Amino acid sequence: LSILLSLLVPAHATRSPDCGGILTPSGLSYCKSGPPISHAVSREGRQQRLSVHRNQVNSVTVAELTLTLIPDAGLRLSIDVELGITPAPSTTKVMRLSILSDLHVEMNPEGNLEMVTSACKTSMEEMQSTEEMESKSSSSDVEKDINVDKICLEVSKLLLLPNERLMSLTAQFPVTPSCQVQYLPLAAPMFSEQGITISLQTTFQVVGMAIPLPVSPVPFRMPEPATSSPSHLTLAFSEHFYTSLFFALEMAGAFNMTIPSPLTTATMAQKITQMGSLFQEDLPVTLQAVFRSSPRVVLEEGKAALKLFLTVHVGAGSPAFQNFLSVNVDMTAGLLLSVADTRMMISAAGIEEIELSLAASDVGPVPAALLEELFLPTIRAEVPAQMNVVLSEGIFLPHISSFTYTDVNVVIHKDYVLVPCNLKLQVRPG
Repeated sequence: LSILLSLLVPAHATRSPDCGGILTPSGLSYCKSGPPISHAVSREGRQQRLSVHRNQVNSVTVAELTLTLIPDAGLRLSIDVELGITPAPSTTKVMRLSILSDLHVEMNPEGNLEMVTSACKTSMEEMQSTEEMESKSSSSDVEKDINVDKICLEVSKLLLLPNERLMSLTAQFPVTPSCQVQYLPLAAPMFSEQGITISLQTTFQVVGMAIPLPVSPVPFRMPEPATSSPSHLTLAFSEHFYTSLFFALEMAGAFNMTIPSPLTTATMAQKITQMGSLFQEDLPVTLQAVFRSSPRVVLEEGKAALKLFLTVHVGAGSPAFQNFLSVNVDMTAGLLLSVADTRMMISAAGIEEIELSLAASDVGPVPAALLEELFLPTIRAEVPAQMNVVLSEGIFLPHISSFTYTDVNVVIHKDYVLVPCNLKLQVRPG
């Protein structure tokens, strides 16, 4: 398999999105309040123990922190910090330090998204004091001694944690032991009043090598965001995303199936007389199913279907498998989609269509009706059941570390799937 894959064209010959997400203003607000940014501001202030002129800063409290979307530009971070200052023994002054910083997201050379600061400004005003007579002059002294560059540097340090989490978006996730999935951003996100839109390209690795996926017949574009969505986030997945997943699993050999049959060579000989000359003893019959063409997923309004194109080899004998009949099987199964934590769960449901035809035979012609009588019940039951074992772990969705998805809804449209959901920060001890 490795040699075969190495002969194929490069996996990144074409770069086009096949999935993505829209973080809404309410989701942005949750992200802002979820991670302990305000705690980090306070901790930085306490650790610095800044000495401003003759004034000792002895307490730092975040009074307000807001993160606002600036359409076509980025974000604006506003932090109001209350500083407890002791300019002299037995006196206390509370100053309000306001920090305004514009943020934008860019792609770094490693292909990761990174949040950076720009246009940082600060201002200072006095809230209250125990020395009213000197308040104006003291306030002026404090403001003069504030080091704007140092404060803005501290603001940029606050982005270390969010950027660490943004990097986790491009991590590799296991699909099967030999197959991994990765989501790569194609460009910096787009900012609008509806939210932050990011387009992603899914790549798969089989035995450590990126595989070239089928070319999407229709380039995927993120659906226009709803004017007002109560959800924190809306994920979108193209029809091509699901077809690529099944293609990767097929390339990894995950869907190669050995299917036990209730038939034996003797019971088949009652229907196909030439069987008797091939097998002198009664042996259990086994089916081996392989793909003769890649599986395909079709999305319609409210419905997902999986089309399979198999060749089932019928044979007997162990360990030497003697194939005496091959049957082409074209089948369509319904797909059920749901989300658990950060994984999409996929399962093949009932068979909607199935057609059997003779591909090759060492026992003479076999009518289509007899093929169906002998093999249809087994294939109908076993193929989806064995595929569901492979699919049972689900596939990791694009996500940022420490966040999981809740209140999830899966909405199937023609050509794409929308997954509106809320975010939940999983706070770890320490």
